[in-house]
Amino acid sequence: MNTGMKAPVAGVAVAIAITTTMDATGYAMFSALPLLPLAALFWYLQRFSRSDIGLRWGGARDYGWALAYPLIVLGAMAMIAWIAGAVNTSATDWHKTLTNVGLMSSTGIIVGLLTEEGFFRGWLWASLKRAGRSDTYVLVWSSLAFTIWHISAISLDTGFDIPAAEIPVYLVNATLLGMVWGILRMVSGSVVVPAVCHAIWNGIDYPLYGFGEKVGALGIEETQVYGPEVGLLGIGLNALFVLTIWRFYVRSSGK
Repeated sequence: MNTGMKAPVAGVAVAIAITTTMDATGYAMFSALPLLPLAALFWYLQRFSRSDIGLRWGGARDYGWALAYPLIVLGAMAMIAWIAGAVNTSATDWHKTLTNVGLMSSTGIIVGLLTEEGFFRGWLWASLKRAGRSDTYVLVWSSLAFTIWHISAISLDTGFDIPAAEIPVYLVNATLLGMVWGILRMVSGSVVVPAVCHAIWNGIDYPLYGFGEKVGALGIEETQVYGPEVGLLGIGLNALFVLTIWRFYVRSSGK
């Protein structure tokens, strides 16, 4: 193994091992928290600067793309499901739903920075770059690591687990999500930008569409089709956005 790759491989392996152990022993609600001390430890050992980690503000256009992704993809998903007659909001408490959307979208920025984004698009990104890897390599590798890290949460009895038939679809969607957030990190140079996008995605997705066996506020039960993360339509819309953001955002930035 390339000497420079030892740190990123070791860090991801330790993160997966700790999270899987916690997910398997009833601590799934807290299994993302170890990412904070792990990222901090490897950051310290590798002597990265704040700029290396991505602790800087991105530009206005970067945040425009960060907002566009969840609003366009999740909005299009809702519209298609509504046209198909899959939406049922007769029992929805919209005040509670909108409150949850607001809370998750705002507080999730800090949570994401301290856990998933800080680890995968912060430390891991910097570590792979120091190993001399290209932007494309770093984007793909970090997205796959992000996906693998999620396997225990959705396959074990965690409360976030999903039907076995939906797991392969989820893994594809998770990789596409990771690529969108990775592209935002790559072009903006900021880990804050993908953290904002990630938080807004979660803040809209889970209250409206639910997760696992839980039905969201839109009342969509055919999640294998209309789920943004577990549905086939999700793969199509997420893949389309990856291609769009690559064509217009990355090319215009000269990456």
